Amino acid sequence: MVKLYDLSQPLGIHTPFWPWYPPFKTWYFKRKVEHGVNAQIIYTSNHIGTHLDAPRHFVTGGKTIDQIPLDDLYGPGVIVNLSDVLTDLDVYTPEMIEERVEVREGDILVLHTGWHRYAWCGSEPDEERYVFFHPGAHPDMVDWLKKKKIKLWMVDAVSTDHPMDLPIGRFLGKGTFETCTKVRKLAEKKFGKEKVEELFPEEDYQLTHNKLFPYNIIHAENLGGDISKPELQNKRLTIGCFPWKFEGGEAAFCRVVAFLEEE
Repeated sequence: MVKLYDLSQPLGIHTPFWPWYPPFKTWYFKRKVEHGVNAQIIYTSNHIGTHLDAPRHFVTGGKTIDQIPLDDLYGPGVIVNLSDVLTDLDVYTPEMIEERVEVREGDILVLHTGWHRYAWCGSEPDEERYVFFHPGAHPDMVDWLKKKKIKLWMVDAVSTDHPMDLPIGRFLGKGTFETCTKVRKLAEKKFGKEKVEELFPEEDYQLTHNKLFPYNIIHAENLGGDISKPELQNKRLTIGCFPWKFEGGEAAFCRVVAFLEEE
């Protein structure tokens, strides 16, 4: 017997959005009492809630959502639990992953960082911590993912990239709220100023997006739901990521599901 686990966040008006991105909006344009039917309109960016990024997000001429083969979105994989070793602005490495589970060539990889608990729908909601101080990929992750031929990897945080490789840590709010200054100060306190420059060099801006999408190594962000279930931790299982068939889409909302064979 196979049991299904939903690894997705709900999507709605309370879902945090990237700073300076449009928020999720929805409204009824028909109501049962007046028109005999309920019907809604949605206005949103693609990069909110649990969503899949296609190569087109960063690669001109790259594959769009509808061009991604289904075989790349469903198959054997692992859920790696790093939640006990990651805190604000930490980096995760291939070594940390391989210490806990065997990752095989071509697997679908899910990283459980624990950060979903700070999402608006999590057990310890903290929107600023969720968006500004999440863990992110160490530079070594790029070559390791390529070597392992991982076509799809996913994370329960707002981005696969570290805040210091994102606008959040580089220029967001400069001259106004100075968000980037706050993030950088905390990173320098954590790692030291020289180490920050070493870990997050200028050329690694949007690291995993820029250096993996050209190889059709894609990712989904903002996982959650059942990802903390004890029976899923550091396990081999079947994983599926199901976006809508968005013609020309550079990203799409998706439902991420783990399929566990029950003994």
